[in-house]
Amino acid sequence: MAERTVILTTLNEAWAAPGSIIDLFLESFRIGDRTRRLLNHLVIIALDQKAYIRCLAVHTYCFPLTTEGVDFSKEAYFMTPDYLKMMWRRIDFLVSVLEMGFNFVFTDADIMWFRDPFPRFYPDADFQIACDHFLGSSYDKNNRPNGGFNYVKSNNRTIEFYKFWYSSREIHPGYHDQDVLNMIKYDPFIMEIRLKMRFLNTAYFGGLCEPSKNLNQVCTMHANCCYGLDSKLHDLKIMLKDWRKFMSLPPTVKRTQLFSWRVPQNCSLASLHHYNLHMEAAPEGESDNSHI
Repeated sequence: MAERTVILTTLNEAWAAPGSIIDLFLESFRIGDRTRRLLNHLVIIALDQKAYIRCLAVHTYCFPLTTEGVDFSKEAYFMTPDYLKMMWRRIDFLVSVLEMGFNFVFTDADIMWFRDPFPRFYPDADFQIACDHFLGSSYDKNNRPNGGFNYVKSNNRTIEFYKFWYSSREIHPGYHDQDVLNMIKYDPFIMEIRLKMRFLNTAYFGGLCEPSKNLNQVCTMHANCCYGLDSKLHDLKIMLKDWRKFMSLPPTVKRTQLFSWRVPQNCSLASLHHYNLHMEAAPEGESDNSHI
């Protein structure tokens, strides 16, 4: 964009197949409110060769990012060694994006873009991130952030922050990037570098953990708190159908706010129970299954 902002997502073979996550992701931009033009600023980071080939078939801007000795092509099951490597490879890559002077919105591909989010971002924040659970204040560090969606400005503060975040994986081995973020967000180093961190309201940036209730305000919806590719696909397809139905309603009906999501469905019950158990098991951390 004019201010050197780029939208980034990552893709592996498991999510790149025809009819899989990437197709639903791109479709949400096309049917969203003022979101189609944002595809001109979206770069898909392909983590393996098949994902790169598929990306070239469906989108204009694709970037191959391979990691020697690691196969990121298959479905990365939550908290397995390959899953952790994939998450930390992403953080490492985003450091280089900031160092090149690009601001970025990072978005998981299982996030549906229904409305232009830029008017809802905080202009004074260096780093702002979506939440699995939002407690009411964008400044409250007790909010539960979700690493699948954030808007980051390129400056010395964010570069130092991302380097600190990446290096903290060695202090907290066996945790993924989001758990580590939950641990370091209270660290005095954040104050020392004067990073302005804010948390995004789930009223606008929702997910299956905490859905946006008002479809007149929702910008994005994330298939978080959901285990397994099939479950994600099922609920994301319903989400897109719900949005289409909402958009077809007369303006007077839309304003009544009576229309609501029909999800979670396959992503509910057992998966949410599993999610809550993991939250309780990890001190000051939280699970995020957004990359499964």
